[in-house]
Amino acid sequence: MQEPTFTVGIEEEYMLVDPETRNLISETPTSMLPRCEELLKGRVSPEFLQCQIEVGTNVCETIAEARAELADLRRTVASIAKEHGLALVAVSTHPIAASEVLKHTHKERYEQLAKDLQGVVRRLTISGMHVHVGIEDDELRMDLMSQAVYILPHLLALSTSSPFWNGHNTGLKSYRIAVWDEMPRTGLPEQFDSFSEYQRHVNVLVEAGVIEDATKIWWDIRPSARFPTLEMRVNDICTRMDDGVTIAAIFLCWLRMLYRLRRKNQRWRRYLMMLVKENRWRAQRYGIDEGLIDFGRGEIISYTDLLDEIIELIREDAEALGCVQEVNHARKIVEEGTSAHRQIAVHDKALEEGKSESEALSAIVDMLVEDTMHGI
Repeated sequence: MQEPTFTVGIEEEYMLVDPETRNLISETPTSMLPRCEELLKGRVSPEFLQCQIEVGTNVCETIAEARAELADLRRTVASIAKEHGLALVAVSTHPIAASEVLKHTHKERYEQLAKDLQGVVRRLTISGMHVHVGIEDDELRMDLMSQAVYILPHLLALSTSSPFWNGHNTGLKSYRIAVWDEMPRTGLPEQFDSFSEYQRHVNVLVEAGVIEDATKIWWDIRPSARFPTLEMRVNDICTRMDDGVTIAAIFLCWLRMLYRLRRKNQRWRRYLMMLVKENRWRAQRYGIDEGLIDFGRGEIISYTDLLDEIIELIREDAEALGCVQEVNHARKIVEEGTSAHRQIAVHDKALEEGKSESEALSAIVDMLVEDTMHGI
């Protein structure tokens, strides 16, 4: 089997806010997307809601290349938003916005989603980050997907940016996952023994007229229906770009580590979904704060210790792929906290200073606007 290219591509979904009200806009200015398309040439697209905009890097050979391109995308979209009197935020749920008053994009695909999913899709005021890794062989892609499921909760915990919903602290570090799980064909993927088995099951849904194609299967990780890649979709979008790049780097290195095992006729143990789902819930609820279950030891281990083990497991791969610095940045995320931690801290500090709840929520938005451009 030919070694995969292990190329990488990153997609991010941003939200557009009114700097005065701090709320999401309901309609995108008509000239904004054409201006973005003019400058970004195929690397930008509308999202389901008009208050959102999606960017995607080209196929990148290295994590450093992906970071540079992602920085350019954020800078450009933020600059165009500013020209239109708007601000850009990279966050998975907006702390104030009520989804009921927002308008979806008038595009055939989105019109069909609105018709099919009704109230479920109207709550979809969420944004995420997707990471594509080039694995050209169909069978290898499926094999690595079934093994990579194990680490998805660990990466979700590292990305959390959605503790608030409709003006309230939900108590969850990733409330986005709770909203997303209301959609059909989401969550952890099924386990398939071959690519043909996967295709047969997808075709059942296609032939029944339930979906047009595999692009409407929205698992936390999936074989991309458009590219020869394995696509990770579990993460919140990281407010700070370098945090997202780190998560992409760990995912990339983890897949290469699994490939190395396969070359030695070894593999990562495939655990029952009931166990992985439990860790997924812990990541959704606590983020990096309360640890995850080590299935081999049968106990909860601190996230710091688990991260040290992960970094050691993929050290050889990070060196080979030239992303040691990006992988090691994960320790800084744990030390300083994720976007979710910063949002809660800003909110609580504002209340301690005697500000109103409305002012505290507005302070979160101001922080998010600034943090979205951190390190760019």
